[in-house]
Amino acid sequence: MDALPGRAAAALARVDAPWSVRWDELAAVVAELSAVVRGGPGARVVARELAEVLVRAAQGSEQRVALAGLVDRVLDLHAVACAAGPSVDGRELAAWLLWVQTDFAEPPEVRLAAYASALGEDGLAFYRAEAVARFERLPVIGFGETGRYDRERWALLRVMEELAEHTGDVDLQVLVLSRDLSSGWHYLRVATVLRDAGRSAEAVAWVERGLAATGGRGAATRLVDLGVDECLRAGWVERAVDLRRRAFLAHPVWESYVRLRAVASSSGDWPAVREEVLGRVAEGADDVLRHVVEGELAAVSGGVVPEWLQRWRSELAWRER
Repeated sequence: MDALPGRAAAALARVDAPWSVRWDELAAVVAELSAVVRGGPGARVVARELAEVLVRAAQGSEQRVALAGLVDRVLDLHAVACAAGPSVDGRELAAWLLWVQTDFAEPPEVRLAAYASALGEDGLAFYRAEAVARFERLPVIGFGETGRYDRERWALLRVMEELAEHTGDVDLQVLVLSRDLSSGWHYLRVATVLRDAGRSAEAVAWVERGLAATGGRGAATRLVDLGVDECLRAGWVERAVDLRRRAFLAHPVWESYVRLRAVASSSGDWPAVREEVLGRVAEGADDVLRHVVEGELAAVSGGVVPEWLQRWRSELAWRER
């Protein structure tokens, strides 16, 4: 082991010395590593060994927060040394970065941007392939389930989030989010990412998946709003009407009726849609029909009551006799 990692290991092993003394020695070691990195070749191996010493020492330690700060600094220096020194084996570096982030109960956080030039295209591709393969083996947390976030899942989730952020890859973001579908809000997050990326068809498909999973509960209103907006933006008016129609039938209240009316009226299909949904709700809930009739009568506001509304008002009066 190089002198600096050896000194760090010795300082950590000094159980007879107070933490302040050991901390001063560790801080001095890291400061010397900075000078070594500026000095040129050879720093890469030293930084790597020192990082491993500190990461191992941080596991379960009372000083793990302080040690984590030192690890972050050493990893930054290691990244500089990798970029400045002789050519690096990108795959070997990628394998080490994955190992240090996933093989410990309290792993450090690696900033891929700092390692980008050293990894190169081949190293980053290897890193991505390995991370994705391991992440895809994790079970999906289904709707209503309580997911078990063990050490492996937390570590791989952190790796994938950093990878997605570094690459800006929407597919990676979707993969990360879609491993936890325990609530409607998780479906909404996936649909939002796809919407923001301009991928309307996929966003609406995730909206529909979310509505099917949730049964119209929880985030259903937000899901429908997003889906309808995307459908209208893409010119899929019939699909937008169908989303509003299903939302009203799932929860037949005045507010969802008004939203359905607005979308269907713009498409010219409102009379047919209105008769269908009122016929459906009238089969089992007079109070829903009453709310709709009263709301439409209030909208007329003393004017001429259209024939269709007179008919439903008469139907309601007959039922309530």
